[in-house]
Amino acid sequence: MGAIFDIPNKEKEIKSLQEEAAKADFWSDAQKAQKTSQRISLLQKDIQTWNQLHSQIKDIEVIVEMAIEEGDESLNDEIKSELQTIIKQVEALEFELMLDGEHDQNNAILSIHSGAGGIDAADWANMLLRMYLRWCEQHDYKVNLLELTPNDEAGITSATMLISGPYAYGYLRAEDGIHRLVRLSPFDFNQRRHTSFASVSVSPEIDDNIEVEINESDLRINTYRSSGAGGQHVNVTDSAVRITHIPTGIVAQCQNERSQHRNREMAMKVLRSRLYEYYRQKREEEMAKLQGEKGEISFGNQIRSYVLHPYQRVKDLRTGIEVSKVEAVLDGDLDVFINAYLKRERS
Repeated sequence: MGAIFDIPNKEKEIKSLQEEAAKADFWSDAQKAQKTSQRISLLQKDIQTWNQLHSQIKDIEVIVEMAIEEGDESLNDEIKSELQTIIKQVEALEFELMLDGEHDQNNAILSIHSGAGGIDAADWANMLLRMYLRWCEQHDYKVNLLELTPNDEAGITSATMLISGPYAYGYLRAEDGIHRLVRLSPFDFNQRRHTSFASVSVSPEIDDNIEVEINESDLRINTYRSSGAGGQHVNVTDSAVRITHIPTGIVAQCQNERSQHRNREMAMKVLRSRLYEYYRQKREEEMAKLQGEKGEISFGNQIRSYVLHPYQRVKDLRTGIEVSKVEAVLDGDLDVFINAYLKRERS
């Protein structure tokens, strides 16, 4: 199992990166230095996990030998419990090893847009935002909310966030698609059942050393005043930035930072990420001759349905996985869907 986890090469890489980090000019490029430090931490975590597993296996071997020598069956329950714990840990590690795509280890840029369904769709988009924030909290991912556009009546029209942590993109790319909600509308005086839609788009944060061709002449840059609920953190100047890539129609915007310069920088980061994903999908479409567009944010294009009435169920239409604990899912319990999707993709 040690060969599978490639411990010797990971130790070699750590040594090389630590030598680089020890150089006097290491922090002259703060972004590169931060990524190097994150890579060291990730490798050290992998080695620590392997060493812990190895130690647990050795301990069980000793207990098994003792039980056999002494004919003591009272240790059977302890052995079974320890083995089950190790099996779960190994399965989790094996699953992480499946995330070997080109950018699976990267941070993720996740955007939510309300679709068909009017005010219910805007409220649904806001529910999805809360769901992903809770999922990130449960997995110790850092979230930077780059853009949030409230709907005039309730909910949100759109939101974009940068999610930072190991394999953030590898996991969250399973969420890319259209999400459908069926419920009794709290905005309908007659309490009728409504269906609403929202789209989730996920792309990897791209390193600056990866080239994405962007011509300045292809960009339309607008500034505007940040929207929000008010308070001391809302800008009173036109510091928010919206960048439109004219050839593709892709839009990126940021309003979270205090300065227009910083908002433009973050918006360009989002645009580079989305363009990279756009061109990647185009290449896949050409190779596989498949249509990769999500289509309209409406019925017939969803990847997952969340039904609150007349029964309780969340069903992923790609994998067939369904659960009845809808509230738990909306509180961020998404791993069963993410894992099933990634396993299906791998097979």
